[in-house]
Amino acid sequence: MKTAIVHEWLTDLTGSEKVVENIYQLYPSPLYVLVKDPESIKGTPFENMEIHTSFIQKLPGARRGYRNYLFLFPLAVEQFDLREYDVILSSSHAVAKGVLTTHEQLHITYCHTPIRYAWDLYFDYLEASNLVRGPRSWFARWVLHNIRKFDIISSSRPDYYIANSEYVKRRIKKIYGRDATVIYPPVDVDRFHISSKKEDFYLVVSRLVPYKKVDLVVEAFRKLPDRKLVVIGEGPELKRIKKLAGKNVEFLGHQIFENLADYYARARALIHPQVEDFGIVPVEAMASGTPVIAYARGGAAETVVDGRTGVLFHNQTPGSLVRAIRKFETMEFDPYELRQHSTRFNTERFRKEFKTFVDDKIERFFK
Repeated sequence: MKTAIVHEWLTDLTGSEKVVENIYQLYPSPLYVLVKDPESIKGTPFENMEIHTSFIQKLPGARRGYRNYLFLFPLAVEQFDLREYDVILSSSHAVAKGVLTTHEQLHITYCHTPIRYAWDLYFDYLEASNLVRGPRSWFARWVLHNIRKFDIISSSRPDYYIANSEYVKRRIKKIYGRDATVIYPPVDVDRFHISSKKEDFYLVVSRLVPYKKVDLVVEAFRKLPDRKLVVIGEGPELKRIKKLAGKNVEFLGHQIFENLADYYARARALIHPQVEDFGIVPVEAMASGTPVIAYARGGAAETVVDGRTGVLFHNQTPGSLVRAIRKFETMEFDPYELRQHSTRFNTERFRKEFKTFVDDKIERFFK
């Protein structure tokens, strides 16, 4: 039984690449991606994999500026010739699920999300990219319109969908009209540790981009001048957010893993104000014995248990977050219970559930 794995790109390695890495461990296969950055995968398990790239790899600046070629993604993914494989396993948050297969091939897609900037975050994306008006705006709108058309057309190509959360499962049903089975992504919880002593600061770990809503947290802490906030992460919003911050907010930028794990363990609580399809950061915090104060939508509403592993707030406003922090400060949490809860999302559980699902579908398809 010959298998192939398809993913969008290998540039900045994040949660979706961790899924691909674990799929590869279960089903070692050639990997097809639109573009890869050799520097980003150096020293990682991807370095020694058989990787095939699309024609986008050879275009100017594509290794880092691949998003400039968004309008070519559908064409590029359809050029992968996968006829020699029996089973296609795609990891898709954009176009990977759109590869061409025959009726004799089984295609299972692990869907991280329907393309957020083409659907849910369409108008947010235009505003954040300064593409509301003018010729560049109309070109972007035309490109995203065509991406939506391809997304719907290609949604019928996989035989089975796996969703990374109940939240994404509902979006798959809404946008594609397809049913999905939820298998939460793998979180390497064993890499994190519990500290013997908590310190009096709150923590945000996030890329500094508009939809992450770090500005909301900073504004909330202007109303709480006697509390300290530590922000770990970088991004284009850094200068703007710094201007909003009071003296009680410290920006640390990017941190190596050892430092990050240390801050997770020592923080009083992690604050997670955004909507994520799953959200690995809250699980990492809980694996460190640290409770989470999270906006009650998206994946965090599934991973954070209100009152037991953290506090959920229901309006994405500074005032609602302030009330949640004050409520949190009246409560007590057991770090070892938090740690135990995080193991529900560990790597071993993902591999077992994913392999059981795929092997069952292979047996049914090829019997």
